[in-house]
Amino acid sequence: MIIITGGAGFIGSNLVNKLVSKSNYEIVSVDHNNEKNKHYFLNDNFKKILPEDLEIFIKNNNKKIIAIVHLGAITSTTEKNLDLIIKNNLELSIFLWSWCKKNNKRLIYASSAATYGDGSNLFDDREDDQYLSKLNPLNLYGWSKHIFDRLINKKKEQPPQIVGLKFFNVYGPNENHKGSMKSIVLKIHQTISKGMDVKLFKSHNENYKDGEQLRDFIYVKDVVSIIEWFIDNPKLNGLFNVGTGVPRSFNDIAKAVFSNSNKREKITYIDTPVEIRNQYQYFTKANIKKLKESGYLKDFFSLEDGIKDYIIKNLIK
Repeated sequence: MIIITGGAGFIGSNLVNKLVSKSNYEIVSVDHNNEKNKHYFLNDNFKKILPEDLEIFIKNNNKKIIAIVHLGAITSTTEKNLDLIIKNNLELSIFLWSWCKKNNKRLIYASSAATYGDGSNLFDDREDDQYLSKLNPLNLYGWSKHIFDRLINKKKEQPPQIVGLKFFNVYGPNENHKGSMKSIVLKIHQTISKGMDVKLFKSHNENYKDGEQLRDFIYVKDVVSIIEWFIDNPKLNGLFNVGTGVPRSFNDIAKAVFSNSNKREKITYIDTPVEIRNQYQYFTKANIKKLKESGYLKDFFSLEDGIKDYIIKNLIK
């Protein structure tokens, strides 16, 4: 049995679909939105439970459980409610880590590239506390992930497998529920589908032209493939970046979406909102050397191929 928290979310639902289609394991999705987002799932050949039932469920199914993939969290980078962040992003993660350690179960969990802050200390998935102590996340979400990374990194006793995955900018199917946190790919597609002009943020950094801010965008199918890799290789442990290592611009994104939507390019640039301007990342690039050295050697979707797959196959929903 593999338990996936946040199983009805963006990455979680894609992972559920992949594991149900190929795995001999019983799959369990833990999510308040299992029914609300049921259109994300390809079939019902898995179990659904609510988060409030998780503790008693894992207790009653201890012998069946192979691993927990912990993806559930408050993922908004603009969330200001500290109590909410602590309860959902820290307390639950600590509980699952403690339970897995005590019961000798494997734990794969979602960290985030938001832990790197403005990138001034680079984007290296190092685990030594000297390096981790230098990182300065720009929002509460990033801080919650960073605190958990550091907290468990200091522990001598660990679950039999403990893997933290630092997701960079993920896009792909099953993200429509995310509101303002939807990927720029989906936002642009929805905008041009309504016949509206695409608006990208102006640069307020002299080192970048408007729309040339760079991010490491990764297609969700690659993310799922990487999670599968760690499920299939239980002896691998540590923090790992989950990106392509190839930063691309927002202009590149817009052009690829226009190209695959048969629409004429029309882009205007607007000021970055003042409330997020100081938290804005102008550049991210995952160092994926450690991931490659772990043995993960699959090619990634290019930005153009990922967007084509997303749009042409009607996976946008």
